[in-house]
Amino acid sequence: MGLRDRLKGLWGVAGGEPRPDGLRGLVVGDPAYDDWDVVRDFPELETARAFHQALTDQGVDAVLTSDWPLDEWGRGDIALRVPPGRGIEVEELLEQPDD
Repeated sequence: MGLRDRLKGLWGVAGGEPRPDGLRGLVVGDPAYDDWDVVRDFPELETARAFHQALTDQGVDAVLTSDWPLDEWGRGDIALRVPPGRGIEVEELLEQPDD
């Protein structure tokens, strides 16, 4: 057992805040969404969830996907997807300034 492993045992997880809520709302490795349009890519789950929430609050059907499991801090390759054919429309919606 290395020093990092010992520190994890003593103080939780070294190197940042772990995701206590797990991966709620993230679809990992599901080919059912492969044909959905990707409107944004994100390196971490918190920001991806914020954009996802902004779309769903406006009634847009959207999903967060990842081909691989994220690390314990919610970081990885996350895609915000919408049904096929809606990508351009949703990208424009995301780029509109708030009124």
